[in-house]
Amino acid sequence: MTRPEQPDCDFIVVGSGAGGGPLAANLAKAGFKVLLLEAGDDAAPDNYNCQVPCFHAFASEDEALKWDFFVRHYTSEERQLRDPKYVPDRCGVLYPRAGTLGGCTVHNAMITMYPHNSDWDHLAEVTGDSSWASGKMHQYFQRIEKCEYQRLRRLLSWIPGLNLSRHGFRGWLTTNVADPDLVFPDAKLKDLIWRSAKAAIRELGLPLEDKLEDALTVLDPNDWRLIRRSAQGIRQTPLATRGGRRIGPREYLKKVEKDHPDKLCIQTGALATRVLFGEGNRAIGVEYLSGRKLYRAGSGAGQHGEGVKKEAYASREVILAGGAFNSPQLLMLSGIGPKDHLASLGIQVRVDLPGVGQNLQDRYEVGVVHRVRSDFALLKDATFDAPAAGAKPDPIFAQWLKGSGVYTTNGAVISVITRSAASRPEPDLFLFGVAGLFKGYFPGYSKLFREHKNYFTWAVLKAHTNNTAGHVTLRSKDPLDVPQIDFRYFDEGNDASEDDLESVVRGIELVRLMTQRARGSIEAEELPGDDVQTRDELRQFVKDNAWGHHASCTNKMGRQSDRMAVVDSSFRVFGTHGLRVVDASVFPRIPGFFIVAPTYMISEKASDVIAADARR
Repeated sequence: MTRPEQPDCDFIVVGSGAGGGPLAANLAKAGFKVLLLEAGDDAAPDNYNCQVPCFHAFASEDEALKWDFFVRHYTSEERQLRDPKYVPDRCGVLYPRAGTLGGCTVHNAMITMYPHNSDWDHLAEVTGDSSWASGKMHQYFQRIEKCEYQRLRRLLSWIPGLNLSRHGFRGWLTTNVADPDLVFPDAKLKDLIWRSAKAAIRELGLPLEDKLEDALTVLDPNDWRLIRRSAQGIRQTPLATRGGRRIGPREYLKKVEKDHPDKLCIQTGALATRVLFGEGNRAIGVEYLSGRKLYRAGSGAGQHGEGVKKEAYASREVILAGGAFNSPQLLMLSGIGPKDHLASLGIQVRVDLPGVGQNLQDRYEVGVVHRVRSDFALLKDATFDAPAAGAKPDPIFAQWLKGSGVYTTNGAVISVITRSAASRPEPDLFLFGVAGLFKGYFPGYSKLFREHKNYFTWAVLKAHTNNTAGHVTLRSKDPLDVPQIDFRYFDEGNDASEDDLESVVRGIELVRLMTQRARGSIEAEELPGDDVQTRDELRQFVKDNAWGHHASCTNKMGRQSDRMAVVDSSFRVFGTHGLRVVDASVFPRIPGFFIVAPTYMISEKASDVIAADARR
């Protein structure tokens, strides 16, 4: 195939989420002409589910933007049926994604946390590229962040040498934390939090002061002095919000589009179907379908027709940023992937890369759910909904319109970072308490927040998981089909030592240690429940009920000598020219606690690398 004499742009970026959104904006600001292809619509402008931080669960089930993947935790049907979240008709467990401008950053919980330095140092080691070392990578976090919750720090940051926290204060992503005063009027919630915090300090041996002179540092997980020591403790939860509203790549893209209309073209309703190649396996463009709700993960797919086939061409490069499910899918549809798998579907093999779609990783999470004796006063007037046209908003929504109140938060009221065992090189458990009923993802899960205001859930999140046995494969060569996604949890995967399982069990035990001091407010533990007590019973509960929502690592970065590596340390797809992948799929090992901030960071790094290569 030959590229036309007048290509549409310098770069085509496929996907507008945490990887592609900042990258497209940065390249446009750098003076390049960028075409951004997004399969979904721009759902956020008139949609309160996308704007109100506390409505994030409802955003994930919003018909306007949801992409519902149904994934397998186990290949064994017998084992899969033990999960109450399993939907037999869909042959899987709900895994919410978003098909909209901004991708999953429009429905996520907005938690913005720097990963561990060891995550970057490991990446530098496996690639042999020292530019990935933690000492160099932190600059990208500072570059994206506009920290508003450390106001004194912001003033000091202007004085050379006094920004000891190494926060960023001039970036495109505004970060804030929930106002702790919000819980004070609710005596029951305040008592539960206070007793749990005291128990965490005493029972878990967590430091209260961390022996730091500056009290501003103690609760901040993004303070460099805590990061470099891999500190444990009670923490606030930084969120990507501004003025009480969600903020992310979508807002960044819209600003750059307004400021540089001649450089950034955003094409929504554009589902990429394959990469177009010229001579020598050089990517020259993208074939896509133009239309609304085409992809079969979306609600109402196919109701607006089959789409119109179009092509777009780039003079420099094509960059895939569809995420851990869709980037490997698009590579395989384009003939790049495991040759036997592609050949079995009648897809002509362009590059045999056996690692495409392999190495799928995620966190493990479970919920420890408590029923309290009466509704939380904090939620008394909460409808968790925007008012109908002309109707009076609920009192909490009225507060949100003024930039205050519970709706400006994501619902997390306390967080604890700790190790599941003293031998762990890094803290691997993130325990956070939510005033609500949350036991994982299944169709209709979000309505439980509206219907039950007398529940408190501790979410146990296990980071640095060992299992790398999951994979993403094609069901067919139809680009509208969703891929087959198999995570192969626990002993079905390759974590032979069962370290992951033991860590999650330990997390439940730690939560129980914290909440036993607050039993006066708690009527009953519903999950795992008082009848699940022994370690064997807890192990079975975790195997049957765990879930995840940070899928990554399916196009792993590595050296060319690594047969399972898909991209090099500059994001270039092996065996091709002019083709890169920039999203969470390129991590060889899942980083930190929450995937979005590391993905923003690699997007920033990719912006520098790609712009520098183009100028050369």
